[in-house]
Amino acid sequence: MRILRIRPIIGLIIGPALITGSLATFTLASAGPAAAAGQPVTQTLTPPPPSYYTCKTAGNGVICEGALSESYGPDDTGIVCGSGAGAFDIFDQGTHNKHAVRFYNTDGDLIRLTRYDQYLSQFSNLLTGAAVPHTQHNTTTDIFTVPGDPSATETTRGEVNFTVPHMGAVFLNAGRTVFGADGTLEFSAGPQGFIDYFNGNTAALTELCTALAAS
Repeated sequence: MRILRIRPIIGLIIGPALITGSLATFTLASAGPAAAAGQPVTQTLTPPPPSYYTCKTAGNGVICEGALSESYGPDDTGIVCGSGAGAFDIFDQGTHNKHAVRFYNTDGDLIRLTRYDQYLSQFSNLLTGAAVPHTQHNTTTDIFTVPGDPSATETTRGEVNFTVPHMGAVFLNAGRTVFGADGTLEFSAGPQGFIDYFNGNTAALTELCTALAAS
């Protein structure tokens, strides 16, 4: 389970008027070698990039990049607070700004994918209407052992912060995780409360659940 980015937990706040400006800043800040000019691509790429990507030949292969902003939710996170009659599910809703860069080899097979994700969202208890805003920033790099094959080693760095007025920070998930091509967690550093929760430690989300239990 790839938890450092909350979406998808399942699969980690911006007002509508700020989305365009923030995404532009986000894209410029994260742009790397893929921004360099190159020749148009005529070969078949495996797997093909999404339609919003732009591709150029560069060095010994092809680089494609794209940026997108989208709203989502409310989605059930799979997190349950409490037990019995007082139990409730946590839902996630907000805006996802993403910028991604794909690197293909000379045969047109994908060998590396880097994603820059920004979530500006909130967790909520739909039963009471209580909500806790959260901000999330992640950089995720997939290295494909077999070029073009969907299996990859995934390294994610970033953080998710949940802060409540008059309460302060009620949850922080931050650090670095490495998942193998088979989905096994190979390395974890920093507070990883979501991983702890899904591994059976429900106490890891006690403060967050308390904040969301308020009416």
